[in-house]
Amino acid sequence: MSYLAFVLLFFFSACAHRPATVKESLQYVTASPEFVEIKTSSELAIELKYATADNFVGKNMYGEFNRAFLHRDAAFSLIRAAMALKKLHPTWKLVIYDALRPRSVQHVLWNKVKGTADEQYVADPEKGSLHNYGLAVDLSIIDDQGKPIDMGTPFDSFDVLAQPKLEDQFLKDGKLSRKQIQNRQLLRKVMQDAGFIQLPHEWWHYNRYPIEQVRTRFNIVE
Repeated sequence: MSYLAFVLLFFFSACAHRPATVKESLQYVTASPEFVEIKTSSELAIELKYATADNFVGKNMYGEFNRAFLHRDAAFSLIRAAMALKKLHPTWKLVIYDALRPRSVQHVLWNKVKGTADEQYVADPEKGSLHNYGLAVDLSIIDDQGKPIDMGTPFDSFDVLAQPKLEDQFLKDGKLSRKQIQNRQLLRKVMQDAGFIQLPHEWWHYNRYPIEQVRTRFNIVE
């Protein structure tokens, strides 16, 4: 039996009776040819928010899983988006806030919001988020000083101002500026041109494929 086969067998056997640990998830992802690690480069910066305390839960939930991975389909599309941004703004780059997220971490997020008005912003782990498949990415754009450009709200904001579907109304009401919306549109352009789908209520969240397609074609990472 190959090392890869052994690791995958161990992972699925271990998870059959209990939730996977983040260490086991990392072993599985690094051994699987389905996933690609995204690293810092001249086009991309990595700032995994859930691997720090700078998130809405207020703690590091990733532990050893502190590297950015995506399913290879999403990874190749992300590279195309990053190169497209580089052509438009040579000194700017994409910054990745979240990529592949083990389902064990999804449970932590869900338990934080379950039964509250914020429940709509977090996928039920029983169904799974597309992050759990490595086919969603949360990101923004940083300028030549390494600072995020103004998108109107921070990443992971539960404020309605974060919702792309309401931007026209917020512009009319003066709650978002034209520049803030233009910045969102820039991110949207490079991501959609690369094949990603914008989530309607989070300006930072992009899926590589429709949810229904992912849940029937791909394997979730426990």
